[in-house]
Amino acid sequence: MITPVLPTYNRAPIAFVKGEGSWLTAEDGSRYLDLGAGIAVNALGHANPALVAALTEQAGKLWHVSNLYRIPEQENLAEMLVEKTFADTVFFTNSGTEAAELAIKMARKYHYDRDQADRIEIIAFEGAFHGRSTGAIAAAGSEKMVKGFGPLMPGFRQLKWGDHDAIRAAITNKTCAVIIEPVQGEGGIRVVPDQCLKGLRDLCDETGTLLIFDEVQCGMGRTGKLFAHEWAGVYPDIMMVAKGIGGGFPLGAVLATEAAASGMVAGTHGSTYGGNPLGCAVGAAVMQIVSDEAFLDAVSQKAAQFRQGLEGLVASHPSVFEAVRGQGLILGLKCKASNVDVVKAAYAEHLLTVPAADNVLRLLPALNIAQADIAEALARLDRTAARIEAA
Repeated sequence: MITPVLPTYNRAPIAFVKGEGSWLTAEDGSRYLDLGAGIAVNALGHANPALVAALTEQAGKLWHVSNLYRIPEQENLAEMLVEKTFADTVFFTNSGTEAAELAIKMARKYHYDRDQADRIEIIAFEGAFHGRSTGAIAAAGSEKMVKGFGPLMPGFRQLKWGDHDAIRAAITNKTCAVIIEPVQGEGGIRVVPDQCLKGLRDLCDETGTLLIFDEVQCGMGRTGKLFAHEWAGVYPDIMMVAKGIGGGFPLGAVLATEAAASGMVAGTHGSTYGGNPLGCAVGAAVMQIVSDEAFLDAVSQKAAQFRQGLEGLVASHPSVFEAVRGQGLILGLKCKASNVDVVKAAYAEHLLTVPAADNVLRLLPALNIAQADIAEALARLDRTAARIEAA
């Protein structure tokens, strides 16, 4: 018999009733150290006082009015994002998947309005994850996401990750855009080298192709910059953002240059909930914190501490771990043992981690995780590896 909640997840037999910082309390009162942060969503930890205050204050005033009217909270957050990024304009969504849909539409409309209606093809990459709508799964193209769902949205082409010659050869007069995650999350914490992002930007400029960055998982301070592409010193035409932007409140956004967004006039796109006062009030509180340079410097310092400890774990447990991947606090342990077995063994140590493709264990802690909690996390990972070795 099917369960009341559609069984599309293999859920762990744990339920949490309270959170504080990097810690979660389960129904039985036991406490877990959270290195998943809701899959990079709880960027400032659980029940962050600044976010609670922003949510509570706004909840007492106004939740929702729809985009039929001006929304000052939305305008405020949009102005913050424009000031701190490449973008000239922002559209707010509820999720990264919705952001992907708009990014696809925006890129195609850009070329259509320039009498290039045939330029609809979007190049994506093996291992990518851009959401679970029919458009987003068509972009990623992996069998496990597309099998059984019938005809997919046409106009997508997947290339092998890191094959530079293939990218140049693939761009034709029908190519609309290239979409890429500067750091693949679901794909196994794979970082695109700075020189590759620079080369991709140059190639897109040369061919009149739009460049879309998907920073849903790697953005909002997670790499030690507000957005991961800043390390390469290049900028996209369109960018997808979600997860950390709301700190746990459902919020996403598409950021774009004026040129890239020029086709998206009144009536071309919409959202009932996107950019509502409640979400944008929380998003502004997140943005105020994570865009601060001192905060971002602290992320880099903590990342260095964490990575050094993880390298030590690889050396100490060579039959369990193979290598450390990632940048900032989007980190991965490439495993020799099954990463799913490692996740389960970590439950016994009251530690929460997230599996990813390529047999990688994802580590996505809150960006404000305490240094003592990093040390505790490393100790629990060490004991987790010992459990695997003893099994």
